[in-house]
Amino acid sequence: MPNNSPPLIIRLDGTEIAVPELDACLRELVRRADLAGLAVMVLDREGVCFRRAYGQANAETGEALRTDHLFYGASLSKSVFGYLVARLVQEGVLELDRPLQSYLDVPIPELPAEKEWQHYRDLAGDDRYRQLTPRMCLAHTTGFPNWRFLVDEGREPTGKLYFKWAPGQRYGYSGEGMLLLQRVIERTTGGELESLAREIVFDPLQMTMSSYVWRDHFAGKYCHGHTADGTVLKKKIRHRAGAAGSLETTPEDYARFMRHVMKLTRAGHPLTEVLFQPNVRIRSRMQFGPLAREDDRSLEAIDLRYTLGWGRLSSPHGFGYFKEGHDHGFQHYSIIYPQAAKGLLLMSNSDRAEGIFKYVLEAAIGDVYTPWQWENYVPFDRPETGLLPPE
Repeated sequence: MPNNSPPLIIRLDGTEIAVPELDACLRELVRRADLAGLAVMVLDREGVCFRRAYGQANAETGEALRTDHLFYGASLSKSVFGYLVARLVQEGVLELDRPLQSYLDVPIPELPAEKEWQHYRDLAGDDRYRQLTPRMCLAHTTGFPNWRFLVDEGREPTGKLYFKWAPGQRYGYSGEGMLLLQRVIERTTGGELESLAREIVFDPLQMTMSSYVWRDHFAGKYCHGHTADGTVLKKKIRHRAGAAGSLETTPEDYARFMRHVMKLTRAGHPLTEVLFQPNVRIRSRMQFGPLAREDDRSLEAIDLRYTLGWGRLSSPHGFGYFKEGHDHGFQHYSIIYPQAAKGLLLMSNSDRAEGIFKYVLEAAIGDVYTPWQWENYVPFDRPETGLLPPE
């Protein structure tokens, strides 16, 4: 007799959800939260066991969103960069705890005054830059602000780079640190980030729709970002690679990258032992904002730490390794549980998407361990659960 039962997804805790049930749940969440679009990829030991896209690639044209649409990846750039650096460490090109300054022939503040380097002059007179290492840059312990041009905990931006605290003292998310490491690697190897990423990551994994810079074949294959009120944003074309946030990728490509990393980790590959070595324990109440300076004990249950460009949490099902992406019009979240062979990728072209991430994590893979309050993933229908008021 034929088996007419719908296919099932087995969650972390062994419970099951039928594919049609999950599909209906996600469709309803997208509708209720009023998202422009959402792509969902569920991973297991066999590969991608669930792939769906909901909503629109462009609300003005009504084009339906697909899992092969190009998204601006935002900070998913950092997890790919972390993998790339782990490879360079394996090959002996880089040492994680060697000062960045030792790779250069002039002090960091005196580097040639190319546009991308000019702000490092701001560090002149503050010798703490000599303490910076690749590990600090990837684990967000440089002491730099996220970006020198953003308001930081009430401090008005001056455009100048500065230390919020001493290097290595505590976790503080910083794109500036990633950018500095990228510049040092480029000067040390003589290769641009994009060429290194293509050689080490994109080409071997057949990620043909991924790049740190714009490619001509991306034209007409991308989705647009949308603001919280549904306004369609103009596509931004990036011609300068940025390790902290210039990645263009598709849900299909990035899920391929996640599967590869999960497979290597399950096999105990030396590369992922470097990549996922825990570097710093995180005790801040939130990742960003005023509460990022306040510590408490709420995260001790998951032993939240940072590795090389990825966060790490502990669960009864083994470690979970995650990376977020967030920028104007795009919100993403990815996590793998290698020991359990489970993973989830959420990519959205809507500023409202993080309001359903908690629900999707629980429904799709039974993830109740992601620190959604620390991430400020306040449920769209429960604003009172957030540590910060919704915008």
